[in-house]
Amino acid sequence: MGVYTDYFQKSKVFLYPLLKLRKGLPFVPKETYVAWDNVYSVEDCRFFCKYKAKYTNKFQKFVSDYLYTSPYFEDYIALDKNMHLFIFDFGVIKSDYNRFIAGKYSQFSLESKVTILDFFANEEKVADYIHGFLSPEDLHQAYADFLGVDLETLETVYEICTPPDLEKETLIDNNLIIQQLLKRSSISLTNK
Repeated sequence: MGVYTDYFQKSKVFLYPLLKLRKGLPFVPKETYVAWDNVYSVEDCRFFCKYKAKYTNKFQKFVSDYLYTSPYFEDYIALDKNMHLFIFDFGVIKSDYNRFIAGKYSQFSLESKVTILDFFANEEKVADYIHGFLSPEDLHQAYADFLGVDLETLETVYEICTPPDLEKETLIDNNLIIQQLLKRSSISLTNK
């Protein structure tokens, strides 16, 4: 296995599998996030999945069968006709969530590691990388050689996968999202 150095959406790799959805479902998030600019910070322990799909019967069934039934499901927001945001509360797995934010993937709980590895089990090359990120000790020498650093330095750092770039892992507000929130607020205010 080679050394993986490109940035990838860390929340999609390390947190999305914790929803315990199986691979091969008809819909996958277009993007995932751990914060929502000016709405939720990483301290709120939320996980956001943004889906791009027409709200057909098939999508509605997927949502009902898999997302609404998640023990972490908290809220749904229609961002526009074909863009949907699902919010999950990861407060009950706060320790692993905080390890994720800190980039301490090797310190995830055994249960979370197994869940993540099971999710990627059928993608051999990806699974090898993920296994290395979760248990990096066997790859320290390869990464030390590639990066041109002493093995001891890498063993001190321990992790071989960079922490999440929280800027890239944050859903940034735009007018559409703000309008949706204002619309929801006015609906709930008029219903009281």
